Amino acid sequence: MSGHSKWHTIKHKKGAADAKRGKLFTKIIKEITVAARMGGGDEEANPRLRTIVLKAKAANMPKDNIERAIKKGTGDLDGVDYVELQYEAYAPGGVGMLIEALTDNKNRTAADVRTILSKGGGQLAATGAVSYMFKRKGMIVFDAEGVDFDALFEAALEAGAEDVADEGGMIEVTTDPSEFANVLEALQAAGFETASAEVSMVPDTTASLDADKTAKVLRLIERLEDNDDVQSVSSNLDIPDDFEMPE
Repeated sequence: MSGHSKWHTIKHKKGAADAKRGKLFTKIIKEITVAARMGGGDEEANPRLRTIVLKAKAANMPKDNIERAIKKGTGDLDGVDYVELQYEAYAPGGVGMLIEALTDNKNRTAADVRTILSKGGGQLAATGAVSYMFKRKGMIVFDAEGVDFDALFEAALEAGAEDVADEGGMIEVTTDPSEFANVLEALQAAGFETASAEVSMVPDTTASLDADKTAKVLRLIERLEDNDDVQSVSSNLDIPDDFEMPE
C-alpha cells in the first residue's frame, strides 16, 4: 500500500478524518471549480470533472455544494481563480514526497510549504528528482470488515481494475486513471461502500524507516495537508500494517 493511502487509513481510524471533513470539502470544492473552469460543467464531456465529482460523492459531500462549485468554475457564480502547483520534496530519512496545491497566491503557498518542510526536517527537491518514482493511479479503498473480498475482487476486475489487495484491514482497488470513474461507479452500484476514492500519485517503490522516523514523516505530511492551499501529499514511505501513530 502506498504511504499516502495508508496514512489516510490511520487518520481515519483515529477519527481525524471526520474532524477535518470541513477542510476536506473545501479542498474538493477547489478541485471541482478548477476542473469545471478548464473543461466545462458537463461531467460526461469533462472526464476530470467527473472523477472529482465521484470523489466528492465518496466523501459524502452534499449535492448543493458540488453544483455550486461547478457553477463557480463555469462563471455562473462568482469564484476565485486558482493556479495548480506541484512541489517535489524530501522528508526525513530521504523519503520522497509530491505536494500538490491549488492557490490564488503562488508566493504565499511557496513560502508556507518551505516553512513547513524546514520545521519538519524536510526540504524541497529539484524538479524531476522525486516525481519519476510515482505514477498516477486511481485508488479506491474499502473497510475490509463486513466485505466479501472474493465478491469485491471479481466485481472490481470485471469493471476494469488493475489490482485488488487486502492491506491490513482495508481493501485497496487500483485502477488506471482513465478507468477510475467506471470502476468506482460499478462497485458502488454493486453495493460496496467506499472508505475513500481518488486519483493520486502512487510510488513504484517504497522506503522503510524506523518507527520514530516514520512518525516524524507522517507528522510532516499532516502539517502540509493542514495547509489550506495543499490539496494532497503523496509519499513513498512504507508504513507497516502494525504501525501505531504515537499520541
